[in-house]
Amino acid sequence: DVLGGLVGSEMCIRDRAEAAEIMDLDPAVHELLRWPLREFHVTLPVKMDDGTTQVFHGFRVQYNDARGPTKGGLRFHPDETIDTVRALAAWMTWKTAVVDIPLGGGKGGIICNPKEMSMGELERLSRAYIRAIGHYIGEETDVPAPDVYTTPQIMAWMMDEYAAMRGYNVPGMITGKPLPLGGSEGRGDATARGGMYTIREAAKILGIDLANATVAIQGYGNAGQFAHQLVAELFGSKVVAVSDSKGGVYDEHGLDFDKVMEWKQQEGTVATYECCEGTKKVSNEELLELDVDILIPAALENQIGPWNAAKITAKIVAELANGPTTPEADDILHENGVYVIPDFLCNAGGVTVSYFEQVQNAYDFYWEIEEVHEKLDRKMTAAFHAVHDAIQQYKVNTRMGAYIVSVARVAEAMSLRGWV
Repeated sequence: DVLGGLVGSEMCIRDRAEAAEIMDLDPAVHELLRWPLREFHVTLPVKMDDGTTQVFHGFRVQYNDARGPTKGGLRFHPDETIDTVRALAAWMTWKTAVVDIPLGGGKGGIICNPKEMSMGELERLSRAYIRAIGHYIGEETDVPAPDVYTTPQIMAWMMDEYAAMRGYNVPGMITGKPLPLGGSEGRGDATARGGMYTIREAAKILGIDLANATVAIQGYGNAGQFAHQLVAELFGSKVVAVSDSKGGVYDEHGLDFDKVMEWKQQEGTVATYECCEGTKKVSNEELLELDVDILIPAALENQIGPWNAAKITAKIVAELANGPTTPEADDILHENGVYVIPDFLCNAGGVTVSYFEQVQNAYDFYWEIEEVHEKLDRKMTAAFHAVHDAIQQYKVNTRMGAYIVSVARVAEAMSLRGWV
């Protein structure tokens, strides 16, 4: 099974298989869903600044396109592997399906260390990649986007190289572009904002007053920072703890977003943040076990496992990170009544706004940010309730409910096409 290469992907394998069993899925459908429809391995010679030529290796996996063109990010990482790319492409298949956008799942990557490369070298590498796979991607086939260590600037270079190959501009062949080149308003905070809409709906079901809720956020990168800002701005909730790779800080009276961000920018970490007498240092492990209403894991995979799941007291765990909860922990949390908003639902706001970017590119008319937010809200709210309805119908946990919705939608598309 292709998902074996991803840390924590055993959950995806197990849950997809269990969902297939619960739904009495055709064995041929299940077998087809275990493997990518196609994948590409490319070798990229790139002239470096010192005049030497370095050879890089890259991948692109188009996992399943039954529901539409495949969609997924491009990663630049020294430890990139085809197994990881395959696994993430599968995850994108479930993510696009659960939010019901007409796309499939894909992913790409290049084995490189962008931190050791100049801007010129990164540009040449980016263009070489598009020259290698350009005939196999596009707005009607497979649409890349930014991911680990790739940026809007890299997307711009790739779009330009693709335009040179085609002889005309095709802005919709890639998303996450700078605004002047056809990017969408609202893309920056889309992942966190989409998660906020699912938190709001979960709070309604659980009877939690968000205006008086306390929140802890593990991980203070893009998603974690925006989560801090938005949970306070949209709901008036009090963020009492945040952390990054170096540690965290706790204050029962609440942490002001602007002050924490200013400290992070100046000091490079939130771990040393001090504002008043009540501020205390807290480890990443301790943060997860704090007595809060909402816990937002926005850092790495496998943070909640059988070693600490029973100590989680939050009423809602909103997974902005990919794979923060192990399969064993998922069972424990469910038994203890913790409402987990699974990652491929909770963090699907990013791919949803990327889809909006494709739509805007297609008819060359661009929306104001309020319209983007409104459409994202509708999509995430509908997705949340589709999953919650599946939970009620099949008497399963939240993650299984999400898999049932996703697998059913992909299976239906494959059946209607006559694949199985």
